[in-house]
Amino acid sequence: MKTIGLLGGMSWESSALYYRLLNESVRERLGGLHSARCVLLSVDFAEIARLQAAGDWARAGELLAADARALQAAGADLVVLCTNTMHVVADAVTAGLDVPLLHIGDSTAEAITAAGLTRIGLLGTRYTMEQPFLVDRLSGAGLEVLVPDDADRELVHRVIYEELVLGVAREESRTAYREVVDRLVARGAQGVVLGCTEIELLIGPDDVDVPTFPTTALHVAAAVRIALAEGGAGAPPTIVR
Repeated sequence: MKTIGLLGGMSWESSALYYRLLNESVRERLGGLHSARCVLLSVDFAEIARLQAAGDWARAGELLAADARALQAAGADLVVLCTNTMHVVADAVTAGLDVPLLHIGDSTAEAITAAGLTRIGLLGTRYTMEQPFLVDRLSGAGLEVLVPDDADRELVHRVIYEELVLGVAREESRTAYREVVDRLVARGAQGVVLGCTEIELLIGPDDVDVPTFPTTALHVAAAVRIALAEGGAGAPPTIVR
């Protein structure tokens, strides 16, 4: 079994989900007392959030690249960046590594394509919805990506940073997210990408009427396939409806 390097803490709530899903997946595949070989480096999210707000992506990339190298030095055979938003600096992180960085957009695109969908809605932080790093990755796989309008983007972003990263999941926010998804579906979305790890703490497949693609679960599934040599990144993806 290869060692998976988890670069997390953005937020630690979502990193805890990564860790749980990773170990559950290995146990399901191997049985018994098996669990994942992994190394976790968890950053201080306040520092990263400050750089996000300031738009200082270059400095954020430098910090995360150094942390990714530390994971490699600790024995990681591949690195998983446990956040959607900070894939904005994926190129900077990859440039400093001799081991693969498993991009969250690739595992997500594989799952959407395998489901036979071509037009997909995207929920995430404002950075994820408004910057091209994830939209372009999905578009490059032949997908049309729809993002919410400005008011809905503000709502989705606010709930993430004021509630979900603090471990708060309010029923009112769940209802509001459902309504955002409904508006995307009315515009032609055939499914929705839950493009922020914390969103999976709020809504899931039972909350909406179209297929959901939780990036965390899909990212973990791809990492486990590689760690267990089950066909690598090109293996059939896990589809969550």
